Amino acid sequence: MNGTQETTGQLLALLGVRNVLGFFLVLARITPLFVVAPLFSSRQVPARARTVVALAFALGLYPLAIAGQALPDGVFEIAGLIVKELLVGLAFALCVAVLFAAIDSAGALLDFMVGFAFGATVDPITGNNSAVLARVYALVAVAIFIAINGDAWLLQGMARTFDLVPLASAPDFASISQGVVATFTTVFASALQVAAPVLIACVLTDVGFGLVSRVVPQMNVFGVGFPVKVLVGLLVVVASLPFVGGWISDQLTVSVGEALRTIRMGVI
Repeated sequence: MNGTQETTGQLLALLGVRNVLGFFLVLARITPLFVVAPLFSSRQVPARARTVVALAFALGLYPLAIAGQALPDGVFEIAGLIVKELLVGLAFALCVAVLFAAIDSAGALLDFMVGFAFGATVDPITGNNSAVLARVYALVAVAIFIAINGDAWLLQGMARTFDLVPLASAPDFASISQGVVATFTTVFASALQVAAPVLIACVLTDVGFGLVSRVVPQMNVFGVGFPVKVLVGLLVVVASLPFVGGWISDQLTVSVGEALRTIRMGVI
């Protein structure tokens, strides 16, 4: 036990208490990014790989984050700073995760409308149960996210938070929480924007078969309408995917901007 304490003391003396504290504070802020944010929190990425990336990011960022900062040396003050860093990082990650939450909601809504909700399976991105279109939209979103260097956008945005809320500063978490809640209120509206073309096509198809059932009561509308509705839904999905890709690309920049604006709201 004494040997371990001596080794720890020698390591702290070698690296510097200030550097070690700054590293762990930066690591605390970026940890929610690898737990909540899109792609970084994907179950397809091994936990060990996420840990290595988080440690490397914190190692490269902490010298800039601690520059000019007066860090405390008390246990309770350090614990408070760690909690503060976790909350700031969580607020940023949640605001960015709204984009993928809207896409997942759009896919789930379309699966229900088209009829694919009956065949729900496990989504490889989130690990949750989802049907066909929800998985398609999730995979398309991830592909576009990688193609436009969305990971670099998120890392740059996270680095920017240290300029808005330095390590030694105490933000107004009431304002930050209000900003996060306001961002999440846009999930359903964004989902409707993504799903609108297919929703309109499905509704028009239902209306058309409703009129046909009035004219030809002998027709089995359910037997004929279901495959036609699936076909119409798939055709409109294929036709609208390029526009969805453009929407995702535009909304990513908006999401990062909203996340930084939310953090800025809490600056005292």
